[in-house]
Amino acid sequence: MRRVRVSSHHGPVHKLGDAQMVLTPKFRLATTAAPPAPPPEYDDGDARQPAWDTPLIPGLPDDAALSCLLRLPVAAHAACRLVCRRWRHLLADKARFFTQRRALGLRRNPYLFTLAFHRCTGKIQWKVLDLASLSWHAIPAMPCRDRACPRGFGCVAVPGDGALLVCGGLVSDMDCPLHLVLRYDIYRNRWTVMTRMLAARSFFAGGVIDGRVYVAGGYSTNQFELNSAEVLDPEKGVWQPIASMGMNMASSDSAVISGRLYVTEGCAWPFFSSPRGQIYDPKIDRWEAMPVGMREGWTGQSVVIDGCLFVISEYERMKVKIYDPETDSWDSVSGPPMPERIMKPFSVSCLDNKIVVVGRGLHVAIGHVEKQPAAGGGNSGSRSMSYSICWQDVDVPKEFSDLTPSSSQILHA
Repeated sequence: MRRVRVSSHHGPVHKLGDAQMVLTPKFRLATTAAPPAPPPEYDDGDARQPAWDTPLIPGLPDDAALSCLLRLPVAAHAACRLVCRRWRHLLADKARFFTQRRALGLRRNPYLFTLAFHRCTGKIQWKVLDLASLSWHAIPAMPCRDRACPRGFGCVAVPGDGALLVCGGLVSDMDCPLHLVLRYDIYRNRWTVMTRMLAARSFFAGGVIDGRVYVAGGYSTNQFELNSAEVLDPEKGVWQPIASMGMNMASSDSAVISGRLYVTEGCAWPFFSSPRGQIYDPKIDRWEAMPVGMREGWTGQSVVIDGCLFVISEYERMKVKIYDPETDSWDSVSGPPMPERIMKPFSVSCLDNKIVVVGRGLHVAIGHVEKQPAAGGGNSGSRSMSYSICWQDVDVPKEFSDLTPSSSQILHA
């Protein structure tokens, strides 16, 4: 290849056989004379327009075309990016796409975020199920330690912010809890590191009340149980201590009901002792003991639907039951049993009147809960309404067979 020296002096430069192309002292290429304009009756403007000047959809104004394209399901983005340069620019960046959807106030689709790990390698990864189209997606890898114990994390969804918080955790080979706080922004499709918690903890309770994130209990260094609790204000990004629980306790499950945080340590075989439970009221910053019937019957993962606490029991063939606060007892929810493909360990979340269960291999079952008048017409001492459930199976890719769920949360985007 011949090397050419270029100086700032004005002089002709012959390149690719074009004798009309010259280099000016400012190193700009001189433009050649424009070709003669075509006759008025001839118009090939669309063919000569640069890619950025072409309409998004021919025949439609760009604002109307954009409104149409922002309604495309995510599963169709890969194929639609091949249409033209402008479509690729819009659909290639998930953050831009979801931000524009949000600005237009379009209906948001629910997504199931599942924190899973490979049963052989222990590798942690997030899998996302679009509950509208039942298609699976992936998000960027979570920035955390390679040997972190997946079940030690506390995962909390903050629907108002479109954010997912992953707090605390445990280093598997050191039994060392973490102060870690990571935030995933569904509109920007990226992770950020936030201000760490006041106390390192794992296997703790968590919940969102009025947009504020509460965490309580868990294990500290050397697996000692904690009685401390704290709250995060997402706007200020600062953790503040709240009233102590009054007892040292790790948590197997928690729920927010009527603006209060319910924390249970759960039942463990062979049931030598009654499980403990606490209830926190943020309005008065005080903890109180959980009713006996509630904590003894809380034998699995829970969701809250229509202000009622539902639990999928881990020790009663995974049956669904509902808590009755008037009698401090639990009632079974009628309906067919859980699909056989759902095996422990599993995680549970809810969407409107649906219970979404993710089992081993990331098999998903959606339980549709229906309310109906109770038998007997709601006599004194009995619940006025009863509930039934029917299950829907969701197909899962075969490559998920070695994945085990640790936690699942639902966000809209």
